[in-house]
Amino acid sequence: MIWKTSPDLTQLNAMPRGLATLMGIEFTAFDDESLSARMPVDERTHQPYGILHGGASVVLAESLGSVASNLIIDSAKYIGVGQEVNANHLRPVKSGWVTGVCRPIHLGAKTHVWDIRIHNAAGKPVCVSRLTVAIVAR
Repeated sequence: MIWKTSPDLTQLNAMPRGLATLMGIEFTAFDDESLSARMPVDERTHQPYGILHGGASVVLAESLGSVASNLIIDSAKYIGVGQEVNANHLRPVKSGWVTGVCRPIHLGAKTHVWDIRIHNAAGKPVCVSRLTVAIVAR
């Protein structure tokens, strides 16, 4: 198991998360090596043409990876902050929910790299993202 602190979904969803909260992101599941969250596709996350905004997918990806990093490190000494994110948008989504699953690629002392796969309700890929998180002293 990668978690220093075992994820508590109720606690994760209750903590203040700023933009992620405004967009309706909800943490939904975890296992020994992944963390999942979902996000509604609605007026909060649409771009002007009525489909999921690519930036909303990036917010979901960065929210997942940043939270995951902070569950792995000693939070009394360090914080994990996004350093670089990229995303490939694969298919449009007009409504419903998308779900992201975050898995580690690299868990080093100073950086973590996460693979985040976002899919629609039918399980089809919507976005593939990679996030690098810097681990910095408090």
